[in-house]
Amino acid sequence: MLDNALIATVLVFALIALGEWISIISRARVPMLLTAMVGYLISTWTGIFPADILDRSTFAALGAILIGPAILHMGTMIPLSLLKKQIKAVAISLGGIIISGIILLVVVTIVFDYPTAVAGVGPISGGIIALVITSEKLTEVGYASLVVIPALIVAFQGVLGMPLALNFMRKYGIKIQRELDNGTFVLTENNDQLRDKKEKQGPIRSSMTLKLFFVFVGAAIGIALGEVTPIHYSLWCLAIGIIGLKLGAFESRSLEQANSFTITMVGIIFVVIGTMGGVTPQQVIDNLPSIILILLLGTFGIALGGYITSKLVKWHPYKGMPVALTALFGFPGDYILCEEVSRSIARNDEEEKLIFNELLAPMLIGGFTTVTVTSVVIAGILVGTL
Repeated sequence: MLDNALIATVLVFALIALGEWISIISRARVPMLLTAMVGYLISTWTGIFPADILDRSTFAALGAILIGPAILHMGTMIPLSLLKKQIKAVAISLGGIIISGIILLVVVTIVFDYPTAVAGVGPISGGIIALVITSEKLTEVGYASLVVIPALIVAFQGVLGMPLALNFMRKYGIKIQRELDNGTFVLTENNDQLRDKKEKQGPIRSSMTLKLFFVFVGAAIGIALGEVTPIHYSLWCLAIGIIGLKLGAFESRSLEQANSFTITMVGIIFVVIGTMGGVTPQQVIDNLPSIILILLLGTFGIALGGYITSKLVKWHPYKGMPVALTALFGFPGDYILCEEVSRSIARNDEEEKLIFNELLAPMLIGGFTTVTVTSVVIAGILVGTL
């Protein structure tokens, strides 16, 4: 029965739905993605789900295709003029990674050894691409036994990062509410430029199918450019979305305009859950000491760097620290947390939109800075020292 693709998909989807329900009733204190990922691990480890349930589902394959269009969609959510004003978010995210990297290289090298430290630094400052770079180099230079470390770091970093970031974001959202109540809230450029107003309409005016088609065309161009240039395809897709919005080639929030955003996000969450697929209980046990140390020190270092840099650029730490912590989960976690926080604490639709807009732009920019760019650079440099 589980060989049926739809049945397998429904079972994994049930974990996502359960996570959404728990997030709603807990007022976003328990992130949906965390529940789904931990539930998947427990279900596969205990035999409730077969280990290859995602392969049987085939929905993750669709999700992998949708990553490019989703990143392009993110670009259409951020006006170019706003992007220029997010230099503070870039600085904060870099500050978190730098402080974390220094702490890890010093402490983990002393407690274990330098290759173990290198195995953790790149992945904890980013995600899948850094994992691939680190794992390939470890195998190439004879440290194949350490490959499980970056895999487990990537698998579990969100377990620490998402609740911590969500907690800071909730506190910042409550701070916004207090300022709204006493009349001291100052409308930032985030809301000034992301607030709903009549958008300039591009040429894509007709059917939902054509709107979706042009998004896919833009994403395909980004992926093709990623294959023929040293720049990762995600950056190309993001740039195409931002520039396309500016030129009128895409509408603001393109996938939402095409009524396709929800299914896209669900497909990508399947992909994220799938990154946990190769983790076994024995691997966790064997490498638990180094994994725990790297995760705890890395998370502490990123939060500390985010706090210090937030103070330097004159942002409230509750706003800046989650931006730094996006290194631990990236997209789509950053978007999902913004949505969960604004939905859970807002008292009306207008307040929900205001809080969401205040959080979204810096979180997205922070995630792209760390996961997409900086982690790859750091991983590439450090593995070259082995």
